[in-house]
Amino acid sequence: MIYKIADNVLSPLGNTTSENYQAVKSGRSAIQRHEGFWRLKEPFSSAFFPKEAIAHLCTEGMTPFESLVLYSIQKALEQTELDVTKKNVVLILSTTKGNIELLESQHGKDIDISPATSASRLASHLGMTTEPIAVCNACISGVAAILLAQHLLEAHCYDYAIVCGADVLTHFTVSGFQSLMACSEETCKPFDMERKGLNLGEAAATMILARSIDGNKEAWAIERGAVRNDAYHISSPSKEGKGALLALQAAKGDINNEEIAFINAHGTATLFNDQMESVAVERAGLSDVPVNSLKGYFGHTLGAAGILETVLSMAALDDHTILGTRGFAERGVSGHILLSAHHEATSRQRFIKMISGFGGCNAAMLVTHTSPKQEETRPLPILRAAHHVILTPEHMNVDGRESMLKEGRQLIMLYKQYVNDYPRFYKMDPLCRLGFLAVEMLLQAENSQEDTADKERTVILFNHSSSIVADKAYQKTINSTREYFPSPSAFVYTLPNIVTGEIAIRHGYHNETSFYMLKEKNEETMSKIVRATLADTPTTSAISGWLDYADESHFEADITLFVKQ
Repeated sequence: MIYKIADNVLSPLGNTTSENYQAVKSGRSAIQRHEGFWRLKEPFSSAFFPKEAIAHLCTEGMTPFESLVLYSIQKALEQTELDVTKKNVVLILSTTKGNIELLESQHGKDIDISPATSASRLASHLGMTTEPIAVCNACISGVAAILLAQHLLEAHCYDYAIVCGADVLTHFTVSGFQSLMACSEETCKPFDMERKGLNLGEAAATMILARSIDGNKEAWAIERGAVRNDAYHISSPSKEGKGALLALQAAKGDINNEEIAFINAHGTATLFNDQMESVAVERAGLSDVPVNSLKGYFGHTLGAAGILETVLSMAALDDHTILGTRGFAERGVSGHILLSAHHEATSRQRFIKMISGFGGCNAAMLVTHTSPKQEETRPLPILRAAHHVILTPEHMNVDGRESMLKEGRQLIMLYKQYVNDYPRFYKMDPLCRLGFLAVEMLLQAENSQEDTADKERTVILFNHSSSIVADKAYQKTINSTREYFPSPSAFVYTLPNIVTGEIAIRHGYHNETSFYMLKEKNEETMSKIVRATLADTPTTSAISGWLDYADESHFEADITLFVKQ
């Protein structure tokens, strides 16, 4: 259990958590209809910051995205006496696309738009001395960042975590969701019979979390949570809600339904997401617990969503209120869940936050208003490196056995030689192909020695450049007005965690799959994250390591199969 000691929500509805909560309680929405933006051929509804607000918030030397993050963090820090220069404080940045707009504005120049670079720049500006971590787990990134903070704090890796999620809307992002036919021209209607799709939104949200707090004063705590994978499809959720169900069951634990005020769902108002969530909630035995969505107020704020919605859910229960689902009128999902457009009173002090995203990832966590509990020590497990694979343009090394590779089309040649039974490989972007092959090599080595390691594995991968190759490929489809054809098949790979989804689908892994970014390859930080995660899960093994792809002449997979001792 870890404790929230400060927070901030920055959105078009307000610059503080209080302003945002009061706006939502009064029924206000930031969503508006837009036409003629960028080169988009279709109108859309979204929640943008006004231009003058962005100008006011911008910090010299920072991009608009980074400025929103910095402002939100500083507003949260004002509520504390935290010395961020100490080694016991870590910054965890949650985002889906970060500075992706620079890819278009720089006209194809090679620039570093990695969220890891943004995180390092922000940490330096704040005076922090520890290495920051960027989380890019698609739409669950915010909740995944909070749960990463919990793993690291409970394992005594740090005493405090500054967790901030943010995204800004760009031509890249909006056109991509339009290409998937996921956007609605109207204000979204979560779980409603007439829902037509999602609205996107801009925001930054921060939580400052502590391993322990002094005194008997009650505080909001992250009690427990989990990330689980559908192992079904990279862009469509499991019809049975497999991953969401597993995450809900892990978060709920043995808590009675009567103790839970509500479930704050992802509730994007897309046909498949809302249907899947309703099925998962019913299958988890939570049909009698109220469910709400905040997307009708803010839109889908991507990397900020999980943090923003958690903070506002805390504010609502502080006000003894269950917020209504704006836009909902008549249930349009098959799962039996309790929904209302109206705010309701409650005296309960617990809620569940659930969320899902591309790559088959799902997350849920139990959040509780409670008195400080006796601190639980969660020692880091000892891990044995059972098998190890390195793939570069020049060579392949499997458990110390090295082979030289011929130049050009190395990954396709390796696939034909060692796998050749999974045609989906040819649809993958280069990062996914690299990760897929490295894991195939690992598991072939394992099977050859008849190891008995856990098959329900955790998959945690790291890199610096995110999904830059896929980003550039998609950007080409929207660069030209005359040849404008946003490609959904290209867009879906513009998230680095898709590779973990591909691995989960191939091998039926339903446990945690996560993707993190660092300024550079750092074995100590990577090991700390993997061990802290495995300390909080029943799985006995993990596939983890560095996976980065710049071009066919510059890539590296350095992946290990770890087993708990």
